[in-house]
Amino acid sequence: MEYKYELTNLVTRTEDIEKMKKGEKTAVRRSNRFGNIGDTWEVDGEIFMLENVYKQKLGDVTEEHAKQEGYTSLEEYKKAITSIHEESVWIPNLEVWVHEFKKAS
Repeated sequence: MEYKYELTNLVTRTEDIEKMKKGEKTAVRRSNRFGNIGDTWEVDGEIFMLENVYKQKLGDVTEEHAKQEGYTSLEEYKKAITSIHEESVWIPNLEVWVHEFKKAS
């Protein structure tokens, strides 16, 4: 299945890329699907692979999910998402695509 969104655009913020490279960020939630399980992409010379892709309501995000996103707590993750999008986007019933990944190289 093809997607109009490229995996190379899944994570673009410098601080998030650094977290990925250190293994501190292993998931990202986006409003669109960027790929399928097993797909790979390169970030700063390192290869990452999608391990899981599924839909989730924001209200179902847990502390553990926030840690996979590279944050120390769910509250910190909510504040970061709100500040990135410059408005309150934390709508509990809003469904997002979860992309879980790991370093492949």
